[in-house]
Amino acid sequence: MNEVLNAIQTRRSVRKFKPDPVPQALLDQVMEAGTWAASGRGRQPVIILAVTGKETRDMLSRWNAGILGSTADPFFGAPAVLVVLAQKDISTRVYDGSLVMGNMMLAAHSLGLGTCWIHRAKEEFETSEGKALLQKLGIEGEYEGIGHCIIGWPEGEPPAPKARKENWVYRI
Repeated sequence: MNEVLNAIQTRRSVRKFKPDPVPQALLDQVMEAGTWAASGRGRQPVIILAVTGKETRDMLSRWNAGILGSTADPFFGAPAVLVVLAQKDISTRVYDGSLVMGNMMLAAHSLGLGTCWIHRAKEEFETSEGKALLQKLGIEGEYEGIGHCIIGWPEGEPPAPKARKENWVYRI
């Protein structure tokens, strides 16, 4: 089977990670894959925040958990978080950011890493704290959070695939 099709069919969301850090070289490859995602009119309105420092990672986890109304780690112990944001004034921002997320998740899987898309980035970066973080990083403009790609070494076996539903495709 073709490598890309195999990666698409075998990637699973991982919700339990080893605490071991992900080497920067692998994170760079994953993010590079994200930069090659298609975007509306080729505008590339997406940015990626690579969060590997424990303090910032844990802060994002607390923000996310608070939005969820929980105290549990919504990042399932993943040591790194790649936050995808897109320019608010671009009408295709959610689609463009989603393609970046998909590319990164597939690239990570191809490198033996596990990922999971975690929501609530939109709500996080609408807060004064989220905006202040972007400002502290020197990021100018208005950005909307699209998602968190949590990433790390999977702990245990990936979940079994769910059966594909019927009636996915209608031919005309």
